[in-house]
Amino acid sequence: MKKINFSAGPAILPQSVINQAADAIRDYNGTGLSLIEVSHRGKDFIQTMDQAVSLTKELLGISDEFEVLFLQGGASLQFYQVPLNLLAEGTTAGYINTGTWSEKAIKEAKLVGNVQVLASSEDKNHSYIPKAFDIPSDLSYVHYTSNNTIFGTQFQSLPETSVKLISDMSSDIFSRPIDIDRYDLIYAGAQKNIGPAGVVLVIVRKEALNRIAKKLPSMLDYRIHAANDSMFNTPPVFATYTTMLTLQWIKDNGGLAAMATHNEAKSKIVYDAIDGSSLFIGHAVKEDRSHMNVTFNIAKLELEDAFSELCKKAGLDGLKGHRSVGGFRASIYNAMSLEGVQLLADVMKDFEQKNS
Repeated sequence: MKKINFSAGPAILPQSVINQAADAIRDYNGTGLSLIEVSHRGKDFIQTMDQAVSLTKELLGISDEFEVLFLQGGASLQFYQVPLNLLAEGTTAGYINTGTWSEKAIKEAKLVGNVQVLASSEDKNHSYIPKAFDIPSDLSYVHYTSNNTIFGTQFQSLPETSVKLISDMSSDIFSRPIDIDRYDLIYAGAQKNIGPAGVVLVIVRKEALNRIAKKLPSMLDYRIHAANDSMFNTPPVFATYTTMLTLQWIKDNGGLAAMATHNEAKSKIVYDAIDGSSLFIGHAVKEDRSHMNVTFNIAKLELEDAFSELCKKAGLDGLKGHRSVGGFRASIYNAMSLEGVQLLADVMKDFEQKNS
């Protein structure tokens, strides 16, 4: 039985991308060499990197005012690298706390300089997105996590501020259009929505780089990576190549507008199953629900194991919720099919009928 992968990450990829990546492992671009043994300085991989950058710019509508970088260390390194580069001495950065990943970003930023937590949803176990809070106009930047994989919340509109934004978009990048002009920097670990683990996408405004006045370690300096086209050190070759294939798949399937429509339709199927149930309870408030990660619990906790077993028999994998929330989490990233989420909804309805 082919399993349907609802894992939060490393997560589902298009089958065609997996097939192409597997072929490249055996023979990359007809070179007679494997993708994972070719030189990153060779023309074939340089072409791959250039194509990944070009597709990123095309899909997101990015102008030449920005640098597009493919780096290592994941979003976790970016929690520190962002303030190290962009939080100038004597200034303050604003952070919005919507859960675990925001908290980690705040912790790392405090090692660098002044941080003001502008708002938090901690009081209700991060089941909502904070709204109607003050944002000082003199902040260096405002940082937020666009989609919280653990708690299943997502920003449906941008914070109201004239201050440039910085966002961790690891789990919803390329799932919908964005207004790139509002940002100084976006970063996203690939393994949740666009590729395998091992590469992080960083999109940074060139003018923001020009404001950096610090001397920084080379590997942590965005300017160094930009000047070397993400090739200052050996890049994550396989992860970058597979991410490039996924970006091409997104383009071939209608781009970000089509992804947004598809993702809304998928999440609606699962949320309708939750809302029409007396057994399943959603964690996130309705207006802030994520289109990427649907979190829910069972009213009768003693039934959790039985529901998990039914899902397993149906070929539904990776549904266990994070320990912070418990229950279940269905991650329905771009590559998840309508058929996959419909099967989950059908299993939920069948289980409730048998246990009502």
